[in-house]
Amino acid sequence: MGLKGVSSAPGDFIYFKSQVPLHRIPIGTKQWRYYDFGPKVVPPLICLPGIAGTADVYYKQILSLAMKGYRVISVDIPRVWKHQEWIQAFEKFLDTIDVHHIHIYGTSLGGFLAQLFAQHRPRRVKSLILSNSFIETKNFSAAMPWAPIVSWAPSFLLKRYVLTGIRDGPHEPFIADSVDFVVSQVEMLSKEDLASRLTLTVDDASIGPLLLPDSSITVMDTNDYCAIPLQLKDQLNERYSGARRAYLKTGGDFPFLSRPDEVNLHLQLHLRRVGVEARPDLVQVVPRGDNDSGPHEEKDERGGDDDTHKDNNERNESSPSESQIPPAPDSSESHSLEDQLLSNAKACYLVNEMLLSTRGENNVLVVVVAISLWYFEMIYVTFSRLGLMEAGSRHLLLLIPNW
Repeated sequence: MGLKGVSSAPGDFIYFKSQVPLHRIPIGTKQWRYYDFGPKVVPPLICLPGIAGTADVYYKQILSLAMKGYRVISVDIPRVWKHQEWIQAFEKFLDTIDVHHIHIYGTSLGGFLAQLFAQHRPRRVKSLILSNSFIETKNFSAAMPWAPIVSWAPSFLLKRYVLTGIRDGPHEPFIADSVDFVVSQVEMLSKEDLASRLTLTVDDASIGPLLLPDSSITVMDTNDYCAIPLQLKDQLNERYSGARRAYLKTGGDFPFLSRPDEVNLHLQLHLRRVGVEARPDLVQVVPRGDNDSGPHEEKDERGGDDDTHKDNNERNESSPSESQIPPAPDSSESHSLEDQLLSNAKACYLVNEMLLSTRGENNVLVVVVAISLWYFEMIYVTFSRLGLMEAGSRHLLLLIPNW
């Protein structure tokens, strides 16, 4: 996929950032980054993104539904490496923000994690909206032969792998804008974030029977194209044969950005159907011209834990105009030379271990993958030494073939 330059943030996203506070809280060893907007007395709709998404990708849903009296919580998938770890971490997160019963809107990997949580914590999940999702991961693991060493792959290779899953243009304008926005989010994700999400996608698992009735599930899919194979989407539809269907004629991989009006309507209809009562009387509307927070909130918010910890101790009960998103330090996507060499050493060690435990053609596959990763690492280190990485890692991605 040819990468385009990331355009400036959309105007409605800048407005969103000026109105809706971003929260970060540490829970154990996990850092949670999320938005929580709307009347606190309403059972929340929690939005879970896919591999390429962040809490920001649902800003159109947060603005629209919160203004109608619904509470929307959009979260980043934290850095977890096992499905059981996800279940435990998400439960601790809900306990910390004092939320007990939830409705989940999950797209792609987020939909899979939503089903997983509903399976193991059935009392907490009251309904599901699943969009372009799946019920098992074996297809992804089979398509990714280098999955065993994904945690040691360099950042640019992980980003390349994720972005090649997004269909390249030409797109109609709204879909093109949605792709550009998600690409900008991927570029802000750390190597560890991407590696953990890919690990959750390829780690062999499947969804078992849910206690949740099909009548409490809505399956929302786009009919044009998406990164999830049609076979997996059909598999999910067969599993929840009694679920409500909400098909979008077009929308691509990210209909919540490209077709927000349709998606928001289906979300609202779902919430009404499962008994969630909106409270528009509790909505505090802040006029666009009356807010002081302005464009400075376009900055990346992935750092600054000290300031955000203090802000979150107030439980975020203040109005949006009183909440400030703390400034974040400069993001650091590139690793030091020492980190790269250490990564090489770890990869070589893993290859030696795998060669001792595998035979025949598996040896050849592992060696090829390891040599390829070593080659790309050396390119990365060479570019870093020459100072060429300052021009952006996207030029380096073009050297990597599509696998």
